[in-house]
Amino acid sequence: MRIEVWSDVVCPWCYIGKRRLEAALARFPHRDEVEVVWRSFQLDPGTPEGETHPTLPALAAKYGRPVEDVRQMMRHVEDTAAGEGLRYDLASGVSGNTLPAHEVLHLAAERGLQGAVKERLLHAHFEEGRSVFDADSLAVLAAEAGLDEAEVGTALADHRYRPAVLADIRTARELGATGVPFFVVDRRYGAAGAQPADLLLQVLERAWADAGSLAR
Repeated sequence: MRIEVWSDVVCPWCYIGKRRLEAALARFPHRDEVEVVWRSFQLDPGTPEGETHPTLPALAAKYGRPVEDVRQMMRHVEDTAAGEGLRYDLASGVSGNTLPAHEVLHLAAERGLQGAVKERLLHAHFEEGRSVFDADSLAVLAAEAGLDEAEVGTALADHRYRPAVLADIRTARELGATGVPFFVVDRRYGAAGAQPADLLLQVLERAWADAGSLAR
């Protein structure tokens, strides 16, 4: 069974969704036969690469809401994240273009380290306040998760994985994903949003049962 998850490394609900998927898989009897693939998606593709800005005022301007209203919304997300064991400080966050981060994740997939690198980038952004937007920071973080730092730097310089990242984003549109996280099981079953672990487990069980029926 293959689970593809479209997400962004600066999406707070995506980290929550990752934890909930992990909880569902921990209860799934066939978890050793499940492959999880992290697909690329950008929440804010319009941000120029190399530029960063504080998240809180940018969201307030985007939605035309007072900063304090947005801060309150962030507190709600932080409380939800805390329920999954995550410690967010969203009001202090910084945003930027995540194309380079997704390029690193494609390299990680080829090296069998995608899950570890995905976790490292999410943890760095949301719980450590570290940059996931520039090549130097990404190379260091990826190396902490097991990749070769020099190889990461070279891959980011020549953009060899950029076509694969853009292909993921196109596929998300074709599948009807308008937001993330977006879970797809064997390209036949889907779940949008950071669904509870119980619901994700139900999707996995149905997909497994239906696959068995097709095989008979």
